[in-house]
Amino acid sequence: MYEKFADLEDRIADLEGRLSDPALVSNQKKYQEVVREHAHLSKINVKYVAYQKVQQEIKDNNAILRDENEDPEIKELARAELDELAQKKERLDHELKIILLPKDPNDEKNIFLEIRAGTGGDEAALFAGDLFRMYSRFAESMGWRVEVMSSNPIGIGGYKEIIGLISGDKVYSKLKYESGVHRVQRVPETETQGRVHTSAVTVAILPEADEVDLEIDMNELKFDVFRSSGPGGQSVNTTDSAVRVTHLPTGLVVTCQDEKSQHKNKAKALTVLRARLLDQIEQERHDKISQDRKSQVGSGDRSERIRTYNYPQGRITDHRINLTLYKLDTVIAGKLDEVIYPLIAHDQAEKLKTLQ
Repeated sequence: MYEKFADLEDRIADLEGRLSDPALVSNQKKYQEVVREHAHLSKINVKYVAYQKVQQEIKDNNAILRDENEDPEIKELARAELDELAQKKERLDHELKIILLPKDPNDEKNIFLEIRAGTGGDEAALFAGDLFRMYSRFAESMGWRVEVMSSNPIGIGGYKEIIGLISGDKVYSKLKYESGVHRVQRVPETETQGRVHTSAVTVAILPEADEVDLEIDMNELKFDVFRSSGPGGQSVNTTDSAVRVTHLPTGLVVTCQDEKSQHKNKAKALTVLRARLLDQIEQERHDKISQDRKSQVGSGDRSERIRTYNYPQGRITDHRINLTLYKLDTVIAGKLDEVIYPLIAHDQAEKLKTLQ
């Protein structure tokens, strides 16, 4: 299984040689790709060397136990050490198998976070705002950057829709399991009789698409400009700076009005549109490969209910892996680790079954 690690040191040496090539240094995109590959392979090599060392130590200790002339105390030490070595070997074996799993090509990418209020009126819009703040705080804890691309606020702290760009290290790899319907059960602030209401919000995680990933024919786009407006139709801009772009072949529409500059709103709208088009292509590809769907956490379907946030009980439940935590306040405050990492572990465990 680990045959492909045999020439790791040669490959690392080759990459180190390329990193000192002036021609590569002048091409920043290619240079960064080589830097990332070198860092990735170096981490693998450290684990592989450790794995080989443990294997050799196990072999040496077993030889001591088989030696009839060896001192009994030395044998006892070797036997005790074998238990520790076996555990260490098992851990390294697991880590190396994780490394061997097929990589999602989008894992390194930034993401567009799209949150839309569903059933529940203003309460759903308020929860959409809560979720956006939750993801923003988690992003901050990870050292990522959050930029609002487009929003449709309701004026009381909620949003009918909000789209943010989250940039940083391996953002998609951490947040890709968040797509789906998030259900909230709580007493709305406007409820006078203290009854618990159920509302729903849809979250979509789209990997940012580079121009090399997807080229858009500008002749297939229709642009409309209009004045930005705030909650209740209140004008917030006296110039036609808001931009609506329509992709005619698919009918996809993106509107951006958060910037005062028409040029900036147009640029933002195009980046969101490119991500949506790439996501549509990815969804169609996944639909054709049913086996891939079986190895994912959930189906990835936007209409799938993935999580429930029950405020009266302080409970958060992820329905895909039957995970229940009574830490709702902590999670909503942005401490998503205890929700996200079990999802990643579950997905890896399912994929590891195919390597057995």
